Amino acid sequence: MAGKAIQKFVPLFDRVLVERFCQETVTKGGIVLPEKSQGKVLQATVVAVGEGSKGKNGDIQPVSVTVGDKVLLPEYGGTKVMIDDKEYYLFRDGDILGKYLN
Repeated sequence: MAGKAIQKFVPLFDRVLVERFCQETVTKGGIVLPEKSQGKVLQATVVAVGEGSKGKNGDIQPVSVTVGDKVLLPEYGGTKVMIDDKEYYLFRDGDILGKYLN
């Protein structure tokens, strides 16, 4: 699934393409949440990365995340990208707040 997205879209420079985790629609107690009370999902999986940004001396500084990393996103920002009717988001490497360790 993510492999097909990588074949059709490659981020440029320090951009990172992510797929957000699914929203929780039911609480642990079994209560169904209406759409308005569901918060934004801030966790995502990295599906593609650019090669990095150019530094002042022209050297390429690689992106700090790799494909498959689980990351924490800011509440606002990112650009929605539709690939094969699937929703992805494009962020700059510097906008990603952190990554989860296994």
